[in-house]
Amino acid sequence: MTLEATAFGKVAVLMGGHSAEREISIMSGSGVLKALRDKGVDAHAFDPAERDLSDLKRDGFQRVFIALHGRFGEDGTVQGALEMLGIPYTGSGVMASAIAIDKVMTKRVWLHEGISTPRYVLLRKGAYTAGQVAAVPRELGLPLIVKPAREGSSIGLTKVTDVAAMAHAVEVAAALDCDVLCEQFIDGDEVTCPVLGTGPRAVALPVIRIVAPEGNYDYHNKYFTDDTQYLVPCGLPEGEEAAIQQMVLQAYRVLGCRGWGRVDVMIAAATRQPYLLELNTSPGMTGHSLVPMSAKAAGISYQDLCLQLLASAGLDQSRRSGAP
Repeated sequence: MTLEATAFGKVAVLMGGHSAEREISIMSGSGVLKALRDKGVDAHAFDPAERDLSDLKRDGFQRVFIALHGRFGEDGTVQGALEMLGIPYTGSGVMASAIAIDKVMTKRVWLHEGISTPRYVLLRKGAYTAGQVAAVPRELGLPLIVKPAREGSSIGLTKVTDVAAMAHAVEVAAALDCDVLCEQFIDGDEVTCPVLGTGPRAVALPVIRIVAPEGNYDYHNKYFTDDTQYLVPCGLPEGEEAAIQQMVLQAYRVLGCRGWGRVDVMIAAATRQPYLLELNTSPGMTGHSLVPMSAKAAGISYQDLCLQLLASAGLDQSRRSGAP
């Protein structure tokens, strides 16, 4: 689908918001806003933390680019409000967004569909005992990963290498979410694969291999350092990239995602088996972000990517009712 910039009408770029990823969202949204304006789109910044979403309708916005990350933006809540307002928006709809933000629900769907993902233990805040926490390393082995079930950008994530550190890691994650995900650590290559499109027309972009300082791809190394290496072409053994792209497309489609997304993957060093970690339905669009980097390798500029995503904006309701 292609449209002239003027055909989009008045466009809101949602950025900021209330989540723990507010700072990154503002960085993403600012980049998108500039790119759309440079393309001639009548685009405006809109921060849901400072304005009510009903202002979108009152002020005549005809389309929304969602550059929000995390909860209250990537979890189906904003998508539901936009469905009620009848304003087309970028990215996945209500159900797919709500499932994908929840790493445990995502795993359950993927496992049901036979898609490989690391083994896990779920601890619900206020319902687990010290004994259950201590038992996790015995079940999953060490090292292991502890993280909130519904945060992104590695916020609240701890790599646990010693049993004595387990309780504190759970406390850190539980301070951010009522559900704590304890996950098997996969030692090997860390890669990510973006997807553009919907259903059978969705395509996987080039895989990016991530080489972070000391293997620690944390919040700082994601956004605020130039020490992390992003390799595209990824340099994986022949056939591996294509296999990961097919696996990622399957994972994206079974969740019912649309528009765009990015799947993070670990490849076990010993077996070369890929394990899917999570699916981001509103990926970053900052200067360090991975979707623009992969798109560039596929010949799509940042500006053209933003315009293409805006052109894909839609509503779940219109798809259900048979509208184009």
